Amino acid sequence: MAKNKGKVDVAQPDYDIPANEIQAYGTLKDLPLGLKDNARSASVASLNQVLADTMTIRDMYKKHHWQVSGATFYSLHLLLDKHYEEQSALVDTIAERIMTLGGISLAMAHDVAETTRVARPPRGREDVPTQISRLLKAHEQILTYAREAAEQAGDAGDEGTNDLLISEVVRTGEMQVWFLAEHLAATPLLAKAR
Repeated sequence: MAKNKGKVDVAQPDYDIPANEIQAYGTLKDLPLGLKDNARSASVASLNQVLADTMTIRDMYKKHHWQVSGATFYSLHLLLDKHYEEQSALVDTIAERIMTLGGISLAMAHDVAETTRVARPPRGREDVPTQISRLLKAHEQILTYAREAAEQAGDAGDEGTNDLLISEVVRTGEMQVWFLAEHLAATPLLAKAR
């Protein structure tokens, strides 16, 4: 510790640092990836759309996990939380791919809200069929767009983005759709005795 006229200097954090943005959103860092800038730029834009939609469906899963009710409460409560965790993992993977390509990933809620194409649910609690239907519609939007973006990435030579979109986003989404859709099957809760 430095002494100044008999007093000890105390290390203080400098928390009043002016903002210093080091890369603007929508720009690419120059990286030796063997991909043309236009391919990277297109993939970053597509991935940010998938990221915004994935962050939205992730949060819808948590909302419905908290607000689910009814005869299937316990099983759906657990299933919705499992799907939330899987979507959270996808969010991280997608954001890291964007950064790997030299882009900037969306990160803040207000940016996600401005970008997502997934319809916003009401603040209040909805019944189970409405919750599941809302999630299925969101999945369909994401799956349709992810397949289109994967094809475009593959055509541009960005096989890494193509692989991520198909192997992770699409396959995870398809499995979640299957598990959700089965809850809307028109079967009675109890079968009649013969």
